[in-house]
Amino acid sequence: MGSLKGQNVVVVGGSRGVGRSIVEAALSEGATVLAVARGADALKELSWEASGVRTLAADATREAAPEAVFAALEPDVLVVCAGAFAPSAPIQDQSWDEFSANWEMDVKASFLFCRAALRGGLKPGSRVVLISSGAAFSGGPPNSGGYSGAKRMQLFLAAHSQKEADRLGLGLRFMALAPMRIMAGTGVGQRGISGVSGYLGISPADFLASMTDMQTPADVASAVVALAAGKMQGTAFTVSGSGLAAAA
Repeated sequence: MGSLKGQNVVVVGGSRGVGRSIVEAALSEGATVLAVARGADALKELSWEASGVRTLAADATREAAPEAVFAALEPDVLVVCAGAFAPSAPIQDQSWDEFSANWEMDVKASFLFCRAALRGGLKPGSRVVLISSGAAFSGGPPNSGGYSGAKRMQLFLAAHSQKEADRLGLGLRFMALAPMRIMAGTGVGQRGISGVSGYLGISPADFLASMTDMQTPADVASAVVALAAGKMQGTAFTVSGSGLAAAA
């Protein structure tokens, strides 16, 4: 406890699901926490239930979003976990807008905040954690459109940003964390469970029963705290029921 005491933690996409778990974990570690999300109602509910959290309603895909967020609270630790629902239809039944939803949300938000950090938006010593997905390694199901590619791009983006930060001598740390299993009880997880089980022609219960080594949102939050506070080498990491590990 207290590994983030006195530090500022900003969670983009922090009002629900995994983001909310990260907010709660950072608060429990003594951090000053700003939760950023598009939905004002969800943020209001969070502020009622998570004592001490600060909130900001903002669209993370807007060009001006990083400037507004950093003005509200200058982060020592920035977590970007904002994301769109993955498509849930065979490729031939998707429009390009549906197929590219996670590129326009997950990747764009990650790009904008990493770019802002590299342009001087964050002070030396700051850490950036992008929340990716195990689909970046497995490829995900064939009805999930561009989701797996978008989540893989977040891994690349963390690595590219780290190389650029090192080249420029910025003293920043960029990391991507991939939860390896789908998570029941989150909006993205429930949507995915329903979509994949329907595509496979099995019940959601049978689909979940086939999964092993599953992590929870709390496990992801603990992994984020460990990455923010620790000395693990590398830019890509995974978290499963077995814990936090460097990506192979």
